[in-house]
Amino acid sequence: MSTASGANQGGANQGKIYHSASAALAGLSDGASLLIGGFAGHGEPERMLEAVIASGVRGLTVICQGAGPPDSGHTDLNRLVEAGTVRRLISPLPFPPRRGGPVRERWESGELELEVQPAGVLAERIRAGGAGIGGLFLPTGAGTRFAEGRETRRINGREHIFQPALKADFALLRATAADSLGNLIYAATQRNWNPIMAMAARTSIAEVDEIRQPGGLDPELVITPAIFVQRIILSNPPG
Repeated sequence: MSTASGANQGGANQGKIYHSASAALAGLSDGASLLIGGFAGHGEPERMLEAVIASGVRGLTVICQGAGPPDSGHTDLNRLVEAGTVRRLISPLPFPPRRGGPVRERWESGELELEVQPAGVLAERIRAGGAGIGGLFLPTGAGTRFAEGRETRRINGREHIFQPALKADFALLRATAADSLGNLIYAATQRNWNPIMAMAARTSIAEVDEIRQPGGLDPELVITPAIFVQRIILSNPPG
């Protein structure tokens, strides 16, 4: 692994590189909103999620794919909800069908508010947020109870529902590699939600396996450019 100017050898943060997950979460407070990439232990920023739990924040709004099996052994949405950090969840699959777990239990007890959105709708709302668009009209859900209270418009002879854009205070991302500027390379399931979520947050934090010098990444493989990434940490810091 190469690091930017030996940045991972000292104790102080350097540029966008942070050596403490808690320091990378500076500014996170009760009631904040989080975009979290990955799903069910794949492409999730587990070190950052542990830091969120340790911070003791409460009342978070979390936007993500949802919780995987409660016995997966990964630090994921289940752990966040179990720790009492989440008040509201926006997700296409909040918990596995026909299975229990913290998300289902907190929702049934009234401690957790759920907004269930089809994955495609959620992706487009996040994409709109990242593009600076206020929202978009989509046909999904038109003519059903999901259209109640929403603005509708007939486009090309078909009813559409207005869906507001989604943005968040923080995006917690997982990537394979970054350079010290913040350019990101993803692998496999890291490509699911992380790229669009990186664009839709005030502060995007990338948890990566390695950090390289500028020019150390193949530009043809960079999916998220540095302009969208404010902070970087290693998933397994040395020492």
